Amino acid sequence: QVQLVESGGGLVQPGGSLRLSCAASGIIFSINAMGWYRQAPGKQRELVATITSGGSTDYADSVKGRFTISRDNAKNTVYVQMNSLKPEDTAVYYCNADIRTVVAGSFRSNRYWGQGTQVTVSS
Repeated sequence: QVQLVESGGGLVQPGGSLRLSCAASGIIFSINAMGWYRQAPGKQRELVATITSGGSTDYADSVKGRFTISRDNAKNTVYVQMNSLKPEDTAVYYCNADIRTVVAGSFRSNRYWGQGTQVTVSS
């Protein structure tokens, strides 16, 4: 029932900016950590940024100072503002969330993935 849907990807020139969003829907008890990952062709999926329910953030070294992750708990949505984009940022970006649901009267926590959104940085 729970789904994550990303949006905001596209083509941007080097030095430009994009803002990605990811909204969780379904019957949700609570959302713990949320994050963004990316995967370029021929490369492993890598962590970009995470944010806890309390607002604590963590970033990959490659994006520190350029990307900012945030969340709106009322909307079950996580964002990443990406500035000073570089060609090496080109990848499919996926959001991820650790979500607690109630199944058969019991709490259950699972990690969910969005479908991905393409970000291409090119002149």
